[in-house]
Amino acid sequence: MNAYEEYMREITQSMRDELTKAGFEELVTPEAVDQFMSTNEETALVVVNSVCGCAAGLARPAAVQSLDGEQKPAKLVTVFAGQDREATAKMREYFEGVEPSSPSMAIVKGGELKHFIPREQIEGHEVEDIVTQLTNAYSEFC
Repeated sequence: MNAYEEYMREITQSMRDELTKAGFEELVTPEAVDQFMSTNEETALVVVNSVCGCAAGLARPAAVQSLDGEQKPAKLVTVFAGQDREATAKMREYFEGVEPSSPSMAIVKGGELKHFIPREQIEGHEVEDIVTQLTNAYSEFC
């Protein structure tokens, strides 16, 4: 790992921790993504994490808050755009017909995309609005 990669790993650790402390599993390799997507039959929330301000102020807090309700996904996973590039690219292959977007959130089940919240529905919105989008999706798919 070169000095830049090491620096970025250190800088992003707290951004990763915000989700892992809430129970999200990091998928950091394409193989881990394929393994998860090919074997998981339960409803899962996938957060495509990023270093941008809307991830910090909106996406991560909304994802965590959305888990407070009765209905929620059985599995929680995350990939980190710009950091774990290959894993993120592999996850995006499962989001058929969806433009790459980070941050973003997806509901997947049985290896299929069921619901997607792109950056455009995160940036400029309130955390509560994003939580509502997620909880509505949980009601439909969980």
